[in-house]
Amino acid sequence: MRHLILGAAFALLLPVAAHAEGDAAAGEKAFAPCKACHNFEKNGVGPTLKGVFGAKAGEGADGYAFSDALKKSGLTWDEANLKEWLIDPKKKVPGTKMVFPGVKDPKKVDDIIAYIKSKS
Repeated sequence: MRHLILGAAFALLLPVAAHAEGDAAAGEKAFAPCKACHNFEKNGVGPTLKGVFGAKAGEGADGYAFSDALKKSGLTWDEANLKEWLIDPKKKVPGTKMVFPGVKDPKKVDDIIAYIKSKS
């Protein structure tokens, strides 16, 4: 009986675990609004995202003027921090100059992260 219950619990959690991995191809499409400010070659309105994974927030992107709030945030861009940032940048780092309101669809967030990772 215990195995049946554990099996059922695993079956219910499997879609959640599968959802945690994003789809880079779908992420490229979901990233479209981000392109107004970001790319992977050079700074624009926002900093380049090349090499963002593992970087400290507010550093890198040579020549980009990051907000003091982001520089002082102490964040390192990993999946967890980037996920919270993409959902609500101003909540994650109050005082950031990023005006984007966030991505509310969790699947799109995961897809965008997969896309950024594929380009970094």
